[in-house]
Amino acid sequence: MPMARGLPCKDPCTSGRSTWCKSPARKRLLQPTTYLVPPPAFHQARGWLWRAIGRAYLRLSGWTIEGTFSVDPKYVLIVAPHTSNWDFVLGVAVVFAVELRASWLGKHSLFKAPFRPFLRWLGGIPVNRSASHGVVGECAKAFDEAETLMLALAPEGTRKGVSQWKTGFYRIAVQAGVPILPVGFDYRERVVHLMPLFRPSGDLDLDLPRIQALYSHVHGRRERPQER
Repeated sequence: MPMARGLPCKDPCTSGRSTWCKSPARKRLLQPTTYLVPPPAFHQARGWLWRAIGRAYLRLSGWTIEGTFSVDPKYVLIVAPHTSNWDFVLGVAVVFAVELRASWLGKHSLFKAPFRPFLRWLGGIPVNRSASHGVVGECAKAFDEAETLMLALAPEGTRKGVSQWKTGFYRIAVQAGVPILPVGFDYRERVVHLMPLFRPSGDLDLDLPRIQALYSHVHGRRERPQER
């Protein structure tokens, strides 16, 4: 019996009706992908399944990673802009995809059962922000006691509609005597930018505008309002 033929299916990419077809994310999806390998000090094998999940998320959503992780044994990694909960999902996908070992600070209220063991496994450190006056000193002490440490922070510190950066990341770096690795999540281009190390001079008023300028081309999931 002859099989019935269905109606021809139009390809939206050939019909020119889809902006996705022309996006950089789709072009990357069709290209072979290689993933950087972090330095041995920051490599943490979690198994093929987690690596596959992270890489599948990045590939299917069109994200790529540009740049490299520094071989310095200790530094503060800052991620900006921080405008959405999806920033955390993307960060976890990167950690899984490249098998990265990094520590990060999170609200203590998040570290509750049944999520606490998983978040700690990811490198999370619970912090009570109402007592943040001691956080800088504790982080600096952790750097002093560790042979290697990558501490990831979001300098904006919040997803709310504010553009002012918190300076805790800078004070931690200065007190611990470690450099800063700026990382940008660019949702417009779907690129995770790993920038060159920034070595703070100790002059916050001088250094902060320079660090923020590195993110002038990086677009978060939601745009921030401009400061007046």
